[in-house]
Amino acid sequence: MAVSATGEVAAGGQGRGRRVILWRHGQTSWNVERRFQGTTDVELTAAGVAQARRAARLLVALGPDAIVSSDLGRAASTAAELAALTGLEVTLEENLRETYAGVWQGLTHEEIIARYGDEYAAWKRGEPVRRGGGELETEVADRAAPVVLRHAEKLPEDGTLVVVSHGGTIRTTIGRLLGLEPQTWESLGGLTNCCWSVLGEGARGWRLLEHNAGTLPEPVLGDDD
Repeated sequence: MAVSATGEVAAGGQGRGRRVILWRHGQTSWNVERRFQGTTDVELTAAGVAQARRAARLLVALGPDAIVSSDLGRAASTAAELAALTGLEVTLEENLRETYAGVWQGLTHEEIIARYGDEYAAWKRGEPVRRGGGELETEVADRAAPVVLRHAEKLPEDGTLVVVSHGGTIRTTIGRLLGLEPQTWESLGGLTNCCWSVLGEGARGWRLLEHNAGTLPEPVLGDDD
């Protein structure tokens, strides 16, 4: 369920401040199979394209000023649907890719638990784990959060940036921008395909205004489950 705080006023009472919309890509076949994608370049399904088009029609009403996306196909294709409605160009950023997870990539959820159960359990407890020998969540935040901030700084006053990325990357980026301790990032629930979270600029920094907005009647299927 989306959690929304509307009518927020930026520091000094001058407008609402900048907004960052972090939008997860549409459905892929590996999402449906609960297969860990990571940095594997898996395309959208037909259902995923339809999700992106539906979500784009909702997001265009928020008046985006800029769109930036992971360069992986599933994110770039999702971003293209919003670009088609807004006329904005999409800036592709490699550092917005999903978490690299080494040998976990390509495995189903059940296979990961069967083969790497202890590692999986440690990660779910909030311990720093290189899943499959890949990246730490903090390392994902180290590369992704600065990209978001760099593009947000280019916004006009009260402008809106749309960032198209992946469930795990969005979770870690939100955690970093809100100043949360890494072991608490799991408390941010996963995003359903093609749903989004909204961060707003406040007197003490970024605030979470909405989470998992635009929720479709489907379960969350993602690498960060």
